Amino acid sequence: MIAWIAAAHDNGSLPYIVIDKQAASLFLFKPDGTLLGQTPVLIGMGIGDDSTPGVGAKSLAQIGPAERTTPAGRFFARFGRAFGHERVLWVDYADSVALHAVITTNKKEHRVARLLSPTPDDNRISFGCINVGTSFYARRVSPLFGKAGGVVYILPDTKPLEEVFPRVRLLPYLGAEHSK
Repeated sequence: MIAWIAAAHDNGSLPYIVIDKQAASLFLFKPDGTLLGQTPVLIGMGIGDDSTPGVGAKSLAQIGPAERTTPAGRFFARFGRAFGHERVLWVDYADSVALHAVITTNKKEHRVARLLSPTPDDNRISFGCINVGTSFYARRVSPLFGKAGGVVYILPDTKPLEEVFPRVRLLPYLGAEHSK
C-alpha cells in the first residue's frame, strides 16, 4: 500500500497517514513520501471495514459495540471542532470518525496503557475514532496536517486490500519494485 501511494502520487502534494488496523499502527508521511514516524493507535472496538449507515447522527450512548468500527478507505482529512470544542483531525466527518490525542477521561478503559502495550490485542476500544499518543499528535500530526489537511488511508480488517483500494492493482505498472 505504501509503495503504491508513493508510486502513484495518490496523495498529490499533501501529507498522508497509513493506518494498519490489524497491527494497530499509524505511519506518518511528508508529501514526498518521507516517513516521519510510526506510532501505535487505538481504534474502534468493532471489527469491520464499513461504518454503520447513520452512525454519525447517533449519540455515543446509542452506538452498539458492533457499530463501533473504524472504516477502511481513503479519506481527505482536515482539522475542525468536535463536541466540547476540541480540535480534531476529521477523517470521516459524516460518520463522526476523527483522529485525535488519546482520551483519558474514563480511567477504567486504560487507554494510555493500551497504547503502550507490546501487542495490538488490546487496542480496540474506541467508538470508531483513531487515538494516538498526545505528544505524537501535538508534535507530528497537528503541524503537518494543520494548514491544508492531508490524506488518511485506513487498511481493512476483513476485506481484501484490492476491494477497498482497487487502484493498488496498478502497482506493477507504476514501476515500483515492491508492494506492501
